[in-house]
Amino acid sequence: MKRNSIVTLIAAVVVIILLAGSTYIVKEGEYKVVLRFGEAMRTVEQPGLKFKLPFIENVSELPKYQMTYESSPTSILTKDQKPIVVDNYTVWRITNASQFLRTVQSVSGGVQRIDEAVYNSVRRKLSEINYENIISEDTGRGNINDEITKDVSDALSRDNYGIKVIDVRIKRTDLPEENKQSVYNRMISDRQSIAARYLSEGDEESKKITSKADRASRELMAQAEADSKKIIAEGEGEAARIYNQAYGKSPQFYSFYRTLQSYVTTLKNEPVIMIPIDSPYAKILTGQK
Repeated sequence: MKRNSIVTLIAAVVVIILLAGSTYIVKEGEYKVVLRFGEAMRTVEQPGLKFKLPFIENVSELPKYQMTYESSPTSILTKDQKPIVVDNYTVWRITNASQFLRTVQSVSGGVQRIDEAVYNSVRRKLSEINYENIISEDTGRGNINDEITKDVSDALSRDNYGIKVIDVRIKRTDLPEENKQSVYNRMISDRQSIAARYLSEGDEESKKITSKADRASRELMAQAEADSKKIIAEGEGEAARIYNQAYGKSPQFYSFYRTLQSYVTTLKNEPVIMIPIDSPYAKILTGQK
């Protein structure tokens, strides 16, 4: 009886071991690759409890979700032989887990292949562009990123690593520390030169406007003076005509009026005048007839 119990216990342990060695669980967001003697036999993507041959097959786990790899800052020469430090990141995922294991074996191995492809593409693309075009606002950086993404994706697809590159983006392009100050000084000098040119052009335009305004002012003043003289002359002529017309109608009144006007002019500053008392001028002044 005791012996039967021992056999039963041993059988139960063996069954448990076999069951544990023949089952595995697939979770969301992961691949499970079943390996037989180190060779990938099949890839399982659907979550749940799965079975394999115990002791003969084992399981390797790989991420199914998108991953981001940030490269280390790298020095690259531009087309005009300026050294720049480039910092970029890559978004990627595994599309064929079995092929991925056969070629690169691990995620770190895949990252290494991506890093090599990205570095080669970035170096080649930026070596075709001058530094000032890379750092300017209208460089079309989006186009460069798209070209690099396609270039890297094509390279990894050609080598059939089971990797899909979704996006490659340059985060930063900067000068090495030893080159920054000289470039900054040159940029400041260029901006000062542009500012000086704008100021010079502004001064020249200001002088043109002022000269034009002065000339127009002189022309207006001259025209106004000529018009005023013409009006005064016309007024004096009209006044003379009216005087002549009035004189023709009443010569005595006109003579009297002109005499009164001469009084105003003569006595304006209260002068001392000596004239005969019986002169017509004195009679009118004293009210004698």
